[in-house]
Amino acid sequence: MGRSMSGQSRAPTLGAAAAPVRAQDDLVDGLDSAEPGIEAFARRLADYLEPDQINLVRRAYYYAEQAHDGQTRRSGEPYVTHPLAVAHILADMHMDHQSLMAAMLHDVIEDTGIPKDALIAQFGETVAELVDGVSKLTQMTFETKAEAQAENFQKMALAMARDIRVILVKLADRLHNMRTLGALGPEKRRRIAKETLEIYAPIANRLGMHSLSTEFEDLGFKAMHPMRSDLIHRAVRAARGNRKELLNKILDSLQNCLEREGLPGKVMGREKHLFGIYQKMRGKRKAFHEIMDVYAFRIIVDKPDTCYRVLGAIHSLYKPFPGRFKDYIAIPKANGYQSLHTTLFGMHGVPIEIQIRTEEMEEMANNGIAAHWVYKSKDEVINGHHARTRQWLKGVLELQQNAGNSLEFIENVKIDLFPDEVYIFTPKGRIMELPKGSTPVDFAYAVHTDVGNSCIACRVNRRLAPLSEPLESGQTVEVIRAPGARPNPAWLSFVITGKARSNIRHFLKHQRHSESIALGERLLDKVLASFDTNLSAIPESNIKQVLKDCKMELMEDLLADIGLGNRMAYVVGRRLLATEGAADPESKKPAVTEPDSAPEKPLAIRGTEGLVVSFARCCNPIPGDPIVGYLSSGKGMVIHQETCSNLAENRHSNEKTLHLTWDKDVSGEFTVELKVELENERGIIAQLATGITMADASIDKISVDERDGRVSVVQLVVRVRDRLHLSQLIKRIRALSGVMRITRLKN
Repeated sequence: MGRSMSGQSRAPTLGAAAAPVRAQDDLVDGLDSAEPGIEAFARRLADYLEPDQINLVRRAYYYAEQAHDGQTRRSGEPYVTHPLAVAHILADMHMDHQSLMAAMLHDVIEDTGIPKDALIAQFGETVAELVDGVSKLTQMTFETKAEAQAENFQKMALAMARDIRVILVKLADRLHNMRTLGALGPEKRRRIAKETLEIYAPIANRLGMHSLSTEFEDLGFKAMHPMRSDLIHRAVRAARGNRKELLNKILDSLQNCLEREGLPGKVMGREKHLFGIYQKMRGKRKAFHEIMDVYAFRIIVDKPDTCYRVLGAIHSLYKPFPGRFKDYIAIPKANGYQSLHTTLFGMHGVPIEIQIRTEEMEEMANNGIAAHWVYKSKDEVINGHHARTRQWLKGVLELQQNAGNSLEFIENVKIDLFPDEVYIFTPKGRIMELPKGSTPVDFAYAVHTDVGNSCIACRVNRRLAPLSEPLESGQTVEVIRAPGARPNPAWLSFVITGKARSNIRHFLKHQRHSESIALGERLLDKVLASFDTNLSAIPESNIKQVLKDCKMELMEDLLADIGLGNRMAYVVGRRLLATEGAADPESKKPAVTEPDSAPEKPLAIRGTEGLVVSFARCCNPIPGDPIVGYLSSGKGMVIHQETCSNLAENRHSNEKTLHLTWDKDVSGEFTVELKVELENERGIIAQLATGITMADASIDKISVDERDGRVSVVQLVVRVRDRLHLSQLIKRIRALSGVMRITRLKN
């Protein structure tokens, strides 16, 4: 963001040796000539930092000032005002001196050409690493803006996983840029605001930094929809004046109630922020007056025990709404937020929303992880909220490792930044926090990746439940596992969490790779067998030469390429058998001929080959049908019936078409399409469905087309084991009264 806000003028590039730095003693001696900006800031820091730490922050400021000399912001101010403003935001959070130094220097590497090594020499490795993490990333060439944004976010996530302070400096940087968006053009304003609402506000919320998140949302809302923001702002101001008298009465009654009960507590009105009002109006389809008719208060007390006593007192003053009480003290939110929430019927029947919390909880709610900053060093113990944040960052790192690309990664992280959670119990009573809408599969992966991978069923509150059923807070979930079980590709259509989605994709990718190697090996062995040899008999030198020609390092990669249909097994086999590597063996390849002495044995299909062997939907082959395989690039082998008309144009491609047979131990269910013509009778479709079930087959799809008033044509997609099972099914359907004709559809 720093670059986007700066003008065209740039400072000369400063190398490591020429980097302008004043000695620390010089800084102390020359304070009288220092700018009032840094001096006012230094006085603020004296409240919580040591003098030598403040001097280090000063030193970082002077370094940045000289490095950015000659650069200005779009508003015309010297560029150094931006890093100083970022440091002010962090000082409000009482961040440590190293974070403040990183704030001062955060644009130096990108905008002035000073290398990281120079920062290490001047300020130490920790500060340099922070600056490097926060620095505007070098623009790479991407196909789309979305990909560039995703790549930048991915790098930022990795940097903050190493040191959480990186994200805090980054958030402060973004906040100051959002406060000064007015200097930019409308299109750029909207783009930056959209990115802030989609990524930075949810991250601030996930880290428990409510004040920052709220300001991000309101500033982003104003930049995205200036007229809507202004309209709601004026409506809130008008409503505030009309409500003042009733608000004061409720506030006085709550305060008097606490005094009567001898409970220490401070009652204050709570303002709803503009973006929150806008979201409720859109999401819940409520009018403005419905949202503003709810009066919101916060009661701050001394200790957690008092929170519950205050709750009892106000429940005796006003009747509570049933089902609207939430205890986030006993079960904190994922971002560390703690409070008691209740809704009451107030005077004149107006709804009152009340939050009860301690001062420490209030501080944590507003500033989250920055509330009581204790950076984890070797000797320090990390507090509960930091530990929770570390756990989340560990999850982010895992998502990054399993994601196929940066866009997939950012999609998963966005899902995990959901503000609403459900709280699920394990059978042993452990609480798991999951995004709203999570399923038992999400829960299984949240427990452990291996639990998710081997999950086959689940019990919710001791009853068997579908794996796709959304979970609700308070439920106890037990995962049923089986050794050798695998993730189902269909799970991707209903899982919610990034961890589940990325792990399923990762497993399927790995499974597809290993299955393509196995299929490639079978295809290559089949070719070599026709030349009376096998893969183990091929000289190592020949294998190395072929791998070199194919620009591959491992034989497994070559076999995987064959299995995926990207290379022909026949061509690779001929190359391996060649005593001298030809420049282009494919140009002189002979036609495939069956050796007279030893006819080629067809490849046997078991039906359980997995992701790289699929059955064509055009002809739906089943065990017992004569079949051929067609190698499709990137998809592996597609199995067709021998008579399939879709294969007619490919029959001349002998290397791509293989003769196959069914293994004697073939297993699984196979899809068949049937057309049934029947007379229109009451309940005939129900009889047909019952007949299919009685024949131990299952229906995937059914559609009815009425030909005329007397005859209907039913098209069925059913699952059978083999041709024998199909003939038994057809025999049973024919026996039904009203069935005129039944045929199996091919093509």
